[in-house]
Amino acid sequence: MSQSQAAILAPVFPHGRFLVLGLQPGVDAKRALDRVREMRVTEHSVVGVGAPLVPSTDAIPGLRPFPALARTGVAYPSTQAAVFAFLGGSDPGELLQEGRALVATLGDSFRVDEDVQTFKYAGGRDLSGYEDGTENPKGDAAVRAAIIAGKGAGLDGGSFVAAQRWVHDLDRLGRMTQAQRDEAVGRRRDTNEEMGDAPVSAHVKRAAQESYDPPAFMVRRSMPYGTVREHGLFFVAYGCTLDAFERVLRRMAGMEDGIHDGLSTFTRAVSGGYYFCPPVRGERLDLSVLG
Repeated sequence: MSQSQAAILAPVFPHGRFLVLGLQPGVDAKRALDRVREMRVTEHSVVGVGAPLVPSTDAIPGLRPFPALARTGVAYPSTQAAVFAFLGGSDPGELLQEGRALVATLGDSFRVDEDVQTFKYAGGRDLSGYEDGTENPKGDAAVRAAIIAGKGAGLDGGSFVAAQRWVHDLDRLGRMTQAQRDEAVGRRRDTNEEMGDAPVSAHVKRAAQESYDPPAFMVRRSMPYGTVREHGLFFVAYGCTLDAFERVLRRMAGMEDGIHDGLSTFTRAVSGGYYFCPPVRGERLDLSVLG
């Protein structure tokens, strides 16, 4: 019997590695998909497939390429790839070796578009200092938000994931007053308390999951990453549908009212992809919906 990939709902790991792989030019998608079927999924890994590997738009209902959204002053690019993978653990060296093994399993039909080493920071905070994932649903509510149910064999137990890499300008953030930082996020950094008088551009106001109709609940498992030269957040949100994330993203971009999310004052998205994380049978992906 198929079940969901365990790491989707697992707590954030101390360390992680995100790999995003695209298809090499001229590669047959069916042959490439056969290599994905050979991948091993463990309790601390997640694997998803993107639109380039799916033979038709109705093979996995709801899966589509990531939408590129742009308005004056803000852009959310699409860098849609074929495979998304997350590896979690406590030893970055072991995760590197696991990542190398994963890439070797997929073979030369794929290229590595992103390879991002991540970590848990300050007990679960973003590098900006603000707590991340405060409004994540928990328990049964998390399962309902993240895991597909009632759609049939090969889909039930699966999940969709939206993945974006964000680059922070921490120098710019450092030049802002604490009041300006709190207003951009909509929370007090020292207490994590939501500000009742936050401006309409505050991230909390833009992304409040319960403010949508229907509510846009999703399970976020984002992690900070970086070097001294470039750093930020690898954003990840799992959902039983991609619609919830997309509604939030459109509001953050100001597509509804022209108001940009306050996060744009110190961070920007540089990648974006949508993927279906199939259920698993044992240690293998259940890709029966793709034949």
